[in-house]
Amino acid sequence: MSWIQKLHETYERCYDAPQFSNHPLLPISHTIQQAHIEVTLDRKGNFRRAKTVQKVETILPATEKSAARTSGEAPHPLCDKVQYCASDYPKHGGKKKSYYPGYAQQLTSWCESSFSHPKAKAVLEYVRKGSVVADLIDEKVLHVGDDKLLLTAWKSNLPTPNIFMYLTAKDGQRDQGDALIRWCVEIPEDPVSETWEDKSLREAWVAFDAYQSQHQGIETASKNAASRVKAGKVHKPQQGLCMVTGKSMLLATNHPKRLRHGGDGAKLISSNDTDGYTFRGRFLSADDACSVGFDVTQKAHSTLRWLIARQAFRSGDQVVVAWSVSGKSLPDPFANSAQMFGLESREEDATPVYQGDAGQAFAVRLKKYIAGYRTRLGSTDAIVVMGLDSATPGRMAITYYRELTGSEFLERIQQWHESCAWHQFFGKNLKFVGVPSPRDITEAAYGRQVEGKSGEKLRKATVERLLPCIIDGRPIPRDLVESTVRRAVNRPGLEKWEWEKNLGIACALFREHHKQRSYEMALELDRTSRDYLFGRLLAVAERIEDMALYLAKENRDTSAAKLMQRFADHPYSTWRTIELSLAPYKARLRTRSPGFLVNMEKLLDGIICTFRGQDFMSEARLSGEFLLGYHCQRQALWPKSESTNAEESTETQTDQGE
Repeated sequence: MSWIQKLHETYERCYDAPQFSNHPLLPISHTIQQAHIEVTLDRKGNFRRAKTVQKVETILPATEKSAARTSGEAPHPLCDKVQYCASDYPKHGGKKKSYYPGYAQQLTSWCESSFSHPKAKAVLEYVRKGSVVADLIDEKVLHVGDDKLLLTAWKSNLPTPNIFMYLTAKDGQRDQGDALIRWCVEIPEDPVSETWEDKSLREAWVAFDAYQSQHQGIETASKNAASRVKAGKVHKPQQGLCMVTGKSMLLATNHPKRLRHGGDGAKLISSNDTDGYTFRGRFLSADDACSVGFDVTQKAHSTLRWLIARQAFRSGDQVVVAWSVSGKSLPDPFANSAQMFGLESREEDATPVYQGDAGQAFAVRLKKYIAGYRTRLGSTDAIVVMGLDSATPGRMAITYYRELTGSEFLERIQQWHESCAWHQFFGKNLKFVGVPSPRDITEAAYGRQVEGKSGEKLRKATVERLLPCIIDGRPIPRDLVESTVRRAVNRPGLEKWEWEKNLGIACALFREHHKQRSYEMALELDRTSRDYLFGRLLAVAERIEDMALYLAKENRDTSAAKLMQRFADHPYSTWRTIELSLAPYKARLRTRSPGFLVNMEKLLDGIICTFRGQDFMSEARLSGEFLLGYHCQRQALWPKSESTNAEESTETQTDQGE
């Protein structure tokens, strides 16, 4: 129960904190749902106007049962669907069962208590008039046919009404009774007419719900409780030991859902499968397996919902969130280095430049960035990283969970960005030194066009495999490294920017996977490994042909680019083919740029002479190391003026970033 304890502690420390005023925590006894209709009343409950709203997520008062409802009668106390709020819903041809009596009874109980609120009373007065659907039809919010009954499909040639576009279709039909109504009550002395934004109304409902749970919940659910509990059909509300706080309190019988978004039906804690084996075979009842206080589960789930909305990494239904229990800000562990440093949003840093150093400017910036967080985040502050996913619409699982101290978390982030850093090319407007994000790595390994359920599973699985690499400091899986290398050497069919991006990511992953070899991000003239040297040869051959094509004003791929995949599989024989193809280009350069050609030929001879023994004549397949040699040699061959400007720009970026 550590995860729920940390979430509960986070709520206690962050609720009503001034730094979160723009995005506050959800109060207990409330839920979030998507509203479709907004109805405005006056203080006496008289109808004024109504309009449709496009699936706006709205904070609603809720009971424990209504917040977790999937079907059946469980009305929200104030804002709810037409099916619940309108007594005239059946009169206008509503297809579903009307739950108005339960809704009215619950709202009446609240309004007649000492915790009532003027806006709740105005809503009650209005719904008692029985004209909700009629008023919405008059306002052309809901629509009826010639028989004066609510339509389930729009077949007219006229523009489709908003309500039919906003509601979800089931078997091609849209029941207008599913539209959720939120209320505005205009009171002259009250500047806030929206009930969902009125703090006094929220506090009134929380107080009433707590009172009702403590004084009436046990009594109401205890009728015939013995036989029903024995049959496994209900868990009666009762005082008991909360396994999170260790205190005796009113226990929760239902736990909230809608954690990832307003339509999310999956729960982290659920025990309604009394016919299966959710808890049977180990426990006599669900309460024996897990007993959590009502107040605790409300606060913990509210905190998790809030954290996911603010700072989670998402991949389909998969969610990963990292947070500080104290509420202090953290570096995003799932962002690439450009996103982490804010380079993507700064025009002066987004210009494509050549990072001419060995990553010194990046290292300085990273240390300053992490040091800034160390001054705000204590070394013993609790940090939690949690991954969530659901295999079915109703069940959610914690797929990853780690608790770290502030110093451990920052060290892992710094280690990840240092060990996996490389020169990255993310399009003509963004070139940086740093680490790709998990999403970037997934695209580099499997392509951007992976669609469907299998593609979504693949993306989720890749993110799950990368999480321990970032948070726990584990090496990147070998098959992932090899997959990115294979796609990087397969240049045909890829746009230039996409291949450049894949190349940088492949180099970054190979460097991290073999970090014991201490690869530098600049050309290493003293590294004499066979694969590294073959990569350098390929870069020089490509540069020679590139220059010859440039002088002839031709725009096409070089032989080195076309034969890159074959070169990786059969380097010696393919090199002979590439070298022979350079003859006409060398002849052109002898007349147009002889000095450049002499330097390139000297460089080729020097690299070939560096091979040891029979390494040069070996046909063994090249590893990803040859990409590092290729990439570094290619960068070193860039014109000197570009390198100088790039170094100056890098220094400017570092100064401006701090």
